[in-house]
Amino acid sequence: MSNATPYVLVLYYSRNGQTAEMANQIGRGVARADGIEAKIRTVPPVSPDTSASMPPVPDSGAPYTTREDLANCAGLALGSPTRFGNMAAPLKHFLDGTGDLWLNGKLVGKPAGAFTSTGSLHGGQETTLLTMMMPLLHHGMVLCGLPYSESALNETSTGGTPYGPTHWAGTGAQQALSDHEKALCQAFGERLARLALKLAG
Repeated sequence: MSNATPYVLVLYYSRNGQTAEMANQIGRGVARADGIEAKIRTVPPVSPDTSASMPPVPDSGAPYTTREDLANCAGLALGSPTRFGNMAAPLKHFLDGTGDLWLNGKLVGKPAGAFTSTGSLHGGQETTLLTMMMPLLHHGMVLCGLPYSESALNETSTGGTPYGPTHWAGTGAQQALSDHEKALCQAFGERLARLALKLAG
């Protein structure tokens, strides 16, 4: 990825891998748009350990994000498993540290949206997406969802909402993303990328 190429930051926290896979599918969607790339990043878990004792990079998967990644993005896809109808603490912890970006308007006018994964089918998918949008609005970002012109939104029997992509992981053995869920993640990534290019133009 060159420094001159605009990018959509696909920023997520994942506990069991489903949200991470959604992030990868969204990245594939971003790649469908010419002239923009996906930068897939995660956040470290919240733990009793201090940041100095945590490893500087994760053992596997996407690198940890920086505030510079967020400040310089052309668009943002924010992903988390649901925690009582809201984002998980590690992602909230990262966002809570972006007050200076808010103060300086670094994200104003950039498109953003959210994605989530739940264990149960009605376990807070829509509330998680909507509550994740609150800090995006405070940052002055332009919200992006999924239109019903995406046929998978009408056909899905697993995840997928007009508020953003979702995945139904199941409460027992973790279910892989369905074809509809993958299609909606990719459509969301492409839509976000094209909006980012238009709004930056």
